[in-house]
Amino acid sequence: MELRQLEYFVAVAEEANFTRAAERVRISQSGVSAQIRGLERELGATLFDRSTRTATLTDAGRAALVHARAALASADAVRQAVDDVTGLVRGSLTVGMVTGCTITPFFEALAAFHQAHPAVEITLVEETSVRLLDAVRSGAVDLALVGTADAHAPGLNTVTVTSERLVALVPPAHPLAHRTTVALAELTAHRLVCMPEGTGIRTVLDRACLRHHVRPTIAVQASAADAVADLAARGLGVAVLSESMAGYYTSRLTALRIEDVDERAQLALVWTATPGPALDRLVAQCRDILVGALR
Repeated sequence: MELRQLEYFVAVAEEANFTRAAERVRISQSGVSAQIRGLERELGATLFDRSTRTATLTDAGRAALVHARAALASADAVRQAVDDVTGLVRGSLTVGMVTGCTITPFFEALAAFHQAHPAVEITLVEETSVRLLDAVRSGAVDLALVGTADAHAPGLNTVTVTSERLVALVPPAHPLAHRTTVALAELTAHRLVCMPEGTGIRTVLDRACLRHHVRPTIAVQASAADAVADLAARGLGVAVLSESMAGYYTSRLTALRIEDVDERAQLALVWTATPGPALDRLVAQCRDILVGALR
């Protein structure tokens, strides 16, 4: 009996599907099936009912699952004990970032972590901030860089990286181009180009509009700040971004502070409330590089 057989057995049991289990352990479905059949021969019992599309545990499978999980946990504990002595950090981490992220210090932090801990496999995913927060809470993502309207994410560890006001951006020929500030009611009299729902900047904007009883007309939505600015420069509407984002585009767009919106868009690191050694070190790396660079 091999640990990999137990790993594949647990994966099929939890996924209830051989194909999804194969994707999870990153081998072919035929390879998973062969290893499970070998385990069944060794144990002298069928572990799964394969008569339907769902892989359902038999009575023998249910009895074996508890001990298979315990065996894998014990193997991990042995590996971790040795790693603690040798100082080696291993494992895998899933890291999330908002779609269209161009925060260079974040990439520098990931690169520095990889160089220091090459035995840790990093999977990077892009999503909206709302979905990333849900993924961190569920354990599907270990750490994420998110845009949010709130300083704290309930149930998660949070470090605010930046906290900024919203800024409107218009091309030189726009009626507001001679201004340095604009009220929200004046701003929403024009069509807007902004981030999609689920992003921190959009949440701040929507909350402010609700509080001021104004209804914006969203002409175009784009996930990347470059796209928002470029569309505004081409006359599709007034761009709404954060202060630091706006600074990249002042050579071709005029920035106006939205004077009656005090809510701030947050860029934050969030991670699970029960981190492990690898995640602890990644968080520390991000604090050192990302937070230090952007504050």
